[in-house]
Amino acid sequence: MKKYFVTGIGTDVGKTAISAILVEALEADYWKPIQAGDLHLTDTDKIKQLISNAKSIFHPEAYRLNTAASPHIAAMIDNIHIELEKINLPETKNSLIVEGAGGVMVPLNAKGDLMIDLIHKLDVEAIIVSKNYLGSINHTLLTVDALKHKNIKIKGIIFNGRPEPSSEQYILNYTGLPCICRVEEIKTFSKEVIFNYARTIKHNF
Repeated sequence: MKKYFVTGIGTDVGKTAISAILVEALEADYWKPIQAGDLHLTDTDKIKQLISNAKSIFHPEAYRLNTAASPHIAAMIDNIHIELEKINLPETKNSLIVEGAGGVMVPLNAKGDLMIDLIHKLDVEAIIVSKNYLGSINHTLLTVDALKHKNIKIKGIIFNGRPEPSSEQYILNYTGLPCICRVEEIKTFSKEVIFNYARTIKHNF
């Protein structure tokens, strides 16, 4: 039974689409511990619409916040305090994909807890989603360094979006991490697209 935490090098790098591919590839359960905003169509709802297998179970969020903002701000608006001690892995006999919010240094509360502290607490292996843009090498290397500093195991990197072979190779050479797969820039994700990507990466797990 495998457990992975999907984190990005920032916001809008495609974590949810990548999570869907991983859920389908492993026929794993899915869990988003903190949902901030879009409660009418959560990331869990989106994943459900993209999965073809009947084995995956979708676990309820630990925190559902109304505002699309950094978790510590969204929680403050809702007069809620996010407590790491109350966020625990759901019980399951399946593999599990956990999707974070934003990057590893996103604040969760005024106490100073960050998303990386949640990853460390849950004691799961991280998968980094990197999207090519100006500055993405810096953001990816900083993410890797932060995770290693916390002694968090990293399964590898998934590159999402427009290919930049030289940037991707530099990141892989510098970090020594494997590329799990790369996902081309796709405007519309469907069950078929997710299934096809899932089929190609199963051997990496």
